[in-house]
Amino acid sequence: MPKHNAANERIKRDYFEYLREAKRLSTPSIDAVAKAISRFEEGTNWKDFRTFHIKQAVAFKTRLGQQVSQRTGDPLSRSTLYSTLQALWSFIIWLADRPGFKSRIRYSDADYFNLSDKEARIAKAPREKAFPTLEQIHHVLAAMPTGTDIERRNRALVAFATLTDARDGALASFRLKHVDLEGASVLQDAQEVRTKFSKTFRTWFYPVGGEALEIVRDWVSHLRETLLWCDGDPLFPSTRIEVGATRLFKAAGLDRRCWSSAAPVRRIFRSSFERAGLPYFHPHSFRDTLAQLGERICTTEQYKAWSLTWGTRSR
Repeated sequence: MPKHNAANERIKRDYFEYLREAKRLSTPSIDAVAKAISRFEEGTNWKDFRTFHIKQAVAFKTRLGQQVSQRTGDPLSRSTLYSTLQALWSFIIWLADRPGFKSRIRYSDADYFNLSDKEARIAKAPREKAFPTLEQIHHVLAAMPTGTDIERRNRALVAFATLTDARDGALASFRLKHVDLEGASVLQDAQEVRTKFSKTFRTWFYPVGGEALEIVRDWVSHLRETLLWCDGDPLFPSTRIEVGATRLFKAAGLDRRCWSSAAPVRRIFRSSFERAGLPYFHPHSFRDTLAQLGERICTTEQYKAWSLTWGTRSR
């Protein structure tokens, strides 16, 4: 049996276009919606959406509650259940107003994708997030090798994230011209840098101590003075891949291009923490590290200014 339905694919294409252009959702958000709808289709053996029945929603909700995470092997979290079902709720509401579906689907049918009030409260409850201490980050930087340009890039990447609390998408798209070492800041220019909500703002370096600032200074100097790169070149270039003597692909230095996604950034963070014997902390968790640092070293008035700078990244 084919794992898709041609009629459904056409409808989904229209819906994703609606989310992109009318709702202004980002590509990662639309990908999450696509994953939720695909999960539902798999449970119905890819039946046409026109045959939707509330029993399908009830059965899907039951199956979803029994599934486990492919990454951890644990049951899916309440927040995952909630976001998946909410995506399907919105999709059914949209379908109910489409020609060819109005006589088959009612708006109230979408409510069968809701969790119970108790489960919804659990899903939406704020959770304490794990984040590294500043001492752990310094330990990771000290343990990272620096024998090649790729290794030096990786170390500078973690150091720069520590200084700026930049998001992984921004880290993957910074260029040399965005960094002002004399002014101890970086311009997150939304025209070229992948910032949240496409906002432009300047980030000043945090006083994190250790070798982070010196690591970044050395890296920028290496790019400009040794490799002779210029303002428009990437701050953290992607890895150049070549075919080796054994006819297998291998890393062959730096490519003069930015990464196309943030996935390589997260892989570098994961491997760096694991090399140092620590659990993986993703780049976004560094904002909590810096918030803790501010609480420790700032007076009440100083922390107000600190939190305003720190909060810029989440807006």
